[in-house]
Amino acid sequence: MEVGELRGRIPNEIIDSLYSRGIKTLTPPQESAINNGLLSGHNMLVASPTASGKTLIAEIAAVNTILRTGMKAVYIAPMRALATEKYEEFRESYPYIKAALSIGDLDSNDPWLAEYEMIFFSTEKFDSLIRHGADWLDKVGAIVFDEVHMLDDASRGPTLEILITKLHETTRAQIIALSATIGNPDELAQWLRAKLVTSDYRPVPLLKGVLYNSNVYYVEDSGAFVAEKLNGESEVPEIRAVQDTLKKGKQVLIFYSTKKNAEAGAAKLAKYAEPILSAAEKNLLEEAGKKILNALSRPTEQCEKLSTLVKSGVAFHHAGLLNQQRSVVEHAFKDNLIKVICATPTLSLGVNIPAHTVVVRDITRYENGLSERLGVNEVMQLFGRAGRPKYDKEGRALLLAGTRERMEELTRQYILAKPEPIESALGIAPVLRSHILSFIAEGFLTTKKSMAAFLQKTFYSFLFGNKLHIESMVEEVAGELEDWEFITSSGGSYTATKLGKRISELYIDPLSAKLMIDMLEEELDNIGMLFMIANTLEMRPYAKVTREAEEKYALYMHEHKRFKKVHELESIDPVGAFSTALMLRDWIEEMKEQDIVKRYSTTPGALFSKITNADWLIYSAIEMAKILRMRTNDLIDMRVRLRYGIKEELMDLVRLSQIGRVRARLLYENGIRSVADIKADPERVRRILGKEIAEMIFRENNIEFH
Repeated sequence: MEVGELRGRIPNEIIDSLYSRGIKTLTPPQESAINNGLLSGHNMLVASPTASGKTLIAEIAAVNTILRTGMKAVYIAPMRALATEKYEEFRESYPYIKAALSIGDLDSNDPWLAEYEMIFFSTEKFDSLIRHGADWLDKVGAIVFDEVHMLDDASRGPTLEILITKLHETTRAQIIALSATIGNPDELAQWLRAKLVTSDYRPVPLLKGVLYNSNVYYVEDSGAFVAEKLNGESEVPEIRAVQDTLKKGKQVLIFYSTKKNAEAGAAKLAKYAEPILSAAEKNLLEEAGKKILNALSRPTEQCEKLSTLVKSGVAFHHAGLLNQQRSVVEHAFKDNLIKVICATPTLSLGVNIPAHTVVVRDITRYENGLSERLGVNEVMQLFGRAGRPKYDKEGRALLLAGTRERMEELTRQYILAKPEPIESALGIAPVLRSHILSFIAEGFLTTKKSMAAFLQKTFYSFLFGNKLHIESMVEEVAGELEDWEFITSSGGSYTATKLGKRISELYIDPLSAKLMIDMLEEELDNIGMLFMIANTLEMRPYAKVTREAEEKYALYMHEHKRFKKVHELESIDPVGAFSTALMLRDWIEEMKEQDIVKRYSTTPGALFSKITNADWLIYSAIEMAKILRMRTNDLIDMRVRLRYGIKEELMDLVRLSQIGRVRARLLYENGIRSVADIKADPERVRRILGKEIAEMIFRENNIEFH
């Protein structure tokens, strides 16, 4: 279907935007969606491969709703990075539509969003807005759920499932769900009450094969194998794949099972990419390398390693990187500067980074010390990165085999296998704690009967129909919440206590809240406060247990026997939590990031993720302490120290914008020990920090300077 054929059926603004981006023809799934009622407000599930045009289907529905009805549209993604990417793309395509991105503060109803027409959210942020009673939600006419196959993800799926079920019950908005190819699209569409659009269309054909002995083996329709010899000299499979791809002038993504393997792979491949770089590319990569190196005030070994590799045209990419570093790598790859990225499978959940060739070297994943085999759906997600529209005539996705028998086995298990059906991750009671508390706190559902009836409308119930199990889970969770005094019952109806309502708004697990409250009742020293927030579900996985943690935990618990009750609620890893508390202690004692990373065998990205979580948890502890009429001064001071990573003596200095732990310590050691000292002697501050930095600080903090 030509875009021009839609004139009169959709607003002209959409057609003009499509033409301005060079889009003149709709893809088969896009045409099918329009012919199946996309413009008439029908709910729709679109299940098709990566790059088949799913996002444009959602865009047309959203903009059509905004311009034709005056209602809002929202886009919900499981990953913040994905929501951010889609927001930036939309704002460029429709600069006259007021678009906003909201993925941060989970303790706000963000009233400012009422002024916007198209809003991009993470799943948790949109759920938190409902908990806070945002008063503009009834003005939403279209809701897009991207990556809806994440329903079966243990960490993200339950919130997504509850959110979709809740919106079905509370809104008449059109729902557009987007998914990769899955094994049970009919079931998912039926649960979503949506029309189903499926397609195998890819704008760039995908060749799927297994690399063995320098050959890629593809399967023909007849079932026979056909071999393609790869260019190159190396006998190491992934190196041979890289050599062949680089000789074609293309880029390659390689997926490894662990961060360590990804880093080692990148180091091994650097010498193959660097020789093909032009002088201009080397100059630009030099700048990219500097940005990566300077992401922290004091670079860690990982920063140095990644910076050096990027200058050679190769990078590793995993959850251990800082957000700024990930962004530099992603943009340099999209600009065809970086030729090879060695990544863990988490990259498949983030922003769209296609390459000509994708190599899945490892079909296992390691999480929390456990190994698990990747499913067909996940491998297909990784394969979906192969083939760049506008650049490649085909994409190539490869698995690696060490023997002929293994090559045939991988072909059966992945190349020829059908995707697995998507299932629900909702079927265990602990997953429901936070959601049942929110039902009651919002006044949305207040009886066991109504909660069970609601949960019987979830995807879990649709698939398994286990009414008795659902009723049992509601009974168990409600009893737990009542025992903890987060809810009360009267005449068969539940009401959230003031504390319970606040916990729901704070978006923390009720068990974490209970663990913290039990410790708040005691006199806490610094380690006690840090252990309180580390000993929560939100801080998992915990830091590596050090010898110091093992020794000090036993001693600390002997001295604080009353804390023992915090471990009676659920089987946890108290020594791991204590080790995490010691890691946070080292941070607020101003230990260098490099040394913390070494001591706890962690990464800069993981360290700062823990610090971010710790900030949220200490804030939550402060809020709960207020309601319980407990002292909060020490907790507030601890929050400042956690945020900046400083000793107590620097707390006054960091009140000023642009003064963090490094500048504050430098000033302090040179006799400037308070904001009053800065105001009293600006010339001295100039000498210590340099004229440019000092005057920037003066300007941003309205300090007079001459």
